[in-house]
Amino acid sequence: MDNGEATVVLDNGAYTAKLGLASHDDPQTILNCIMKVKAERRRAFIGNQIHECRDSSGLFYILCFQKGYLLNWDIQKTVWDHIFSHEGCGISLEDRNILVTEPQLNFPTIQETMMEILFEEYHCNGVHKSTTAELAAYNYCADSEETSMQALNCIVVDVGYSFTHVVPFVRGKRVLKGIRRIEVGGKVLTNHLKEIISYRHLNVMDESYVVNQIKEDVCFVSQNFADDMRVHSDAKKRTEVAVEYMLPDFTTVKRGYIRKSPSKNPISEDSDQQSLRLCNERFTVPELLFNPSDVGIQQVGIPEAVIDALKDCPPYAHHELLRNILVIGGTSLFPGFIPRLKNEIRALAPDDLEVSLIFPDDPVTYGWYGGKEMASSEVFRDIIFTREEYEENGYTASNER
Repeated sequence: MDNGEATVVLDNGAYTAKLGLASHDDPQTILNCIMKVKAERRRAFIGNQIHECRDSSGLFYILCFQKGYLLNWDIQKTVWDHIFSHEGCGISLEDRNILVTEPQLNFPTIQETMMEILFEEYHCNGVHKSTTAELAAYNYCADSEETSMQALNCIVVDVGYSFTHVVPFVRGKRVLKGIRRIEVGGKVLTNHLKEIISYRHLNVMDESYVVNQIKEDVCFVSQNFADDMRVHSDAKKRTEVAVEYMLPDFTTVKRGYIRKSPSKNPISEDSDQQSLRLCNERFTVPELLFNPSDVGIQQVGIPEAVIDALKDCPPYAHHELLRNILVIGGTSLFPGFIPRLKNEIRALAPDDLEVSLIFPDDPVTYGWYGGKEMASSEVFRDIIFTREEYEENGYTASNER
């Protein structure tokens, strides 16, 4: 069996895959999908090949994940083939161990297919499946040198692409009945913004890639939603919130941007560059994380889900759980998200309990670093599911671990 440093760590997310050897300092982040564009129909762009595309208007994604679960294995294998080739990361899986993530409460048939592909197609030496939340908790424990994993009590809030998961850990173990899933993530927010812009301005229903960039560039989480909605009646408030967003033309401008004042960033009158005037869209779209019912998703928001998850955790752990709320996932990067989330959890939590949120510098790759720590630990060789075990007893033997 190879040593821990040669283990491949793959945080296989629905939107991006974070990949590297446990001996690497940092992972590579690769789009986990295939993309096609109207301008170059004959070519498919795999992962980060999209940067080679000259015109990404009308781009559409062919995703491996549907509703948060890995269902399209043909697409996933194509992406993995590229990732593990010399053109990708140049890391071969053959005769290596791999630590790979899967969604919370994953279906057994999907787990079995993953094992089969990794052992029979990529000839891995050993596989260990985990979840991004578990790896993030492991990384948090490694960062907090005073706490051992067996004594760790924390709540991981994973605000991802397909879903948001609230995962409590008591004494280092997931509390399965305490896991909460909200069907709102980055994909829902992008699709909602597409509909709003298409209704109010111009049709961008085929422009997922561009609208996703608009979302990242202009959206923020409101600290006082009712006050911010005064943009419709207060000219001063409207001036504070409204922005003009210049759309890319894919010749001179590859990515859109917020236009500053006309004097600082003049645009010639004969320019064909289109712009959007965005106002309350900037904060009403991320508001879905707190009020999914705004778009007909009959679920509670993230703060309520965190408090509800406590009900299925031992009362003695509530104090530490609320003091150690770890927030990860790319959709958590909206300005204002963390203070709003903390304020709302504080309002719902018992008055005698302290509420504290931990937000890492890079919430997207935080789980991968936990995988790096786990793969380099002494216990990793005891939890790995080997090829010999797979060939002798089949996939079901992995469930006994």
